Amino acid sequence: MASSPQPLSTAINKPQQAQRAAVLAIGTANPANCVPQDEYVDWYFRVTKSDHLTKLKAKMKRICYNSGIKQRYFYHTEDTIRDHPEFIDSALPSLGARQAILASAVPELTAAAATRAIAEWGRPAGDVTHLVFATSSDAHMPGADLRLASLLGLRSSVQRTMVYFHGCSSGSAALRVAMDTAENNHGARVLAACAELTVNVFREAREDRCWNFSVVQKVENKRRRNG
Repeated sequence: MASSPQPLSTAINKPQQAQRAAVLAIGTANPANCVPQDEYVDWYFRVTKSDHLTKLKAKMKRICYNSGIKQRYFYHTEDTIRDHPEFIDSALPSLGARQAILASAVPELTAAAATRAIAEWGRPAGDVTHLVFATSSDAHMPGADLRLASLLGLRSSVQRTMVYFHGCSSGSAALRVAMDTAENNHGARVLAACAELTVNVFREAREDRCWNFSVVQKVENKRRRNG
């Protein structure tokens, strides 16, 4: 004997128990340029041509000493700064040049980390059904999510979501969206990707704008905490 079917309205309104999301793999990556902490202040003031600001340099050394950071990774190098003097001269426009660098640098760095995560997961990249990408660095359209999907060989049908300009909370926002997606889409396999590069905030040292190097300091602190 079969039970009588429920009315359609009852079936629709019946609460559904969501599947629980789980982290299946994690991958990280850093830019190639590594500056030891004990060399960072000298490096920064040299490349920004700010060695004459001795008091400001001493202040930054104290900040770095108390930060607990051992080394810093940057995409930009001395050659980058030399080729783009507008990066260390606030009177010159620099947004276009910065974004031109980030357009390829952000998805490429993210692809390196995502490749490690997918390898640890142990399944083909084509099995990824959803991509959530968070960054406050790149601002192109189409975005870094499309470029990343291409670099990883994701299916053209992968559902992509960009989380732009959430600042220090962008990683948390991406994980929140990824969790909601995984729990509410049966069989979903979500890749959450987060990347930040300080090319877009790197500035010269100035005594009347101490936040110029404080911003770099804070962003780098966040990067180290997030791995």
